[in-house]
Amino acid sequence: MNIGDLLKYTIQKNASDLHLSVGYPPIVRIDGLLEDVNKYVIDEQSMKTLIDPVMSDSQREFLEVNKEIDFSYEYPETKDRFRINVFHEKGKLAAAFRLIPQKIRTFEELYLPDVMHKFTSLPQGLVLITGPTGHGKSTTLAGMLEEINEKYPKHIITVEDPIEYVYPKGKCLIDQREIGLDTHSWDIALRSVLREDPDVVLIGEMRDYETISAAITIAETGHLVFATLHTNSAAQTIDRIIDVFPDSQQAQVRSQLADIIEGIIAQRLVPTIGGGRRAVLEVLMATPAVRNIVREGKTYQLDSIIQTSGDVGMISLERSLVSLVREGKITIDDAKNYSSKPDEVLRLFRGRSE
Repeated sequence: MNIGDLLKYTIQKNASDLHLSVGYPPIVRIDGLLEDVNKYVIDEQSMKTLIDPVMSDSQREFLEVNKEIDFSYEYPETKDRFRINVFHEKGKLAAAFRLIPQKIRTFEELYLPDVMHKFTSLPQGLVLITGPTGHGKSTTLAGMLEEINEKYPKHIITVEDPIEYVYPKGKCLIDQREIGLDTHSWDIALRSVLREDPDVVLIGEMRDYETISAAITIAETGHLVFATLHTNSAAQTIDRIIDVFPDSQQAQVRSQLADIIEGIIAQRLVPTIGGGRRAVLEVLMATPAVRNIVREGKTYQLDSIIQTSGDVGMISLERSLVSLVREGKITIDDAKNYSSKPDEVLRLFRGRSE
């Protein structure tokens, strides 16, 4: 067993992840579920033998000092890319490999709603893709940037940790910067981006006060900003952004956010009948009513706005789930399990009015 064979197996099985941990066999995640690759149990020596070929000397030194590292790796045989996190657990090495497909899928291939096209034609503002880890945020975001690349002559700058999708040559000039390789930190990269003449900026993850503050500043200065956040709904996303700021700044940030926010897409991947997974979305559009709610701090009203604004393209997660049930793609039980409002799923499915 070598790392090349395991990466090839991951690609051939179209697995989303490969996991290597001492005391376990190699494990892949397929359609959201874990399964063993073989029965060979990894020991400490074989773990080192598996990990070493994908790391450079400087990466090994960084891992030794910092105990964990994120980086990307291109499998030479197929040119598929992996996002890799090597870490320690119980004093032993472990690793998680996320497969980044070569092909960037279109909105149609991802079964995304038509309203998503509106976000790629915006001249400026902030668009957020949210959801749990491993639920397709990067794939959706890549599809959005590639649509811009195909349609508009713009300068796109991405700041990622590490670089995931690599974009083909299109109408755009695309500069992709990787933390550690091309810049020392998120803070430095995002401060510099305004000097690099971008039209569109992708922030791989809004993870703290510095990145969130920078995203707001970049969008305020007339740029279109795309970013991801680990939140489960539009309302939770607004609250999370506001909460990272000190109390004395929160009223000002609400006002800024109300002016720049253009949309929030909260996404889940749900297992489909017969295999595979499909994205279900909650889509919030920044209408005047939404901007007022954000400005006034009444985010508890956003769910109601989404549910009653289908005519302008908003979609509730429950409506998205029920649509897949009616198409015969997912079960009603899975629809309820993936919603925080199972009663609303049943109500919509049965077609009853409130």
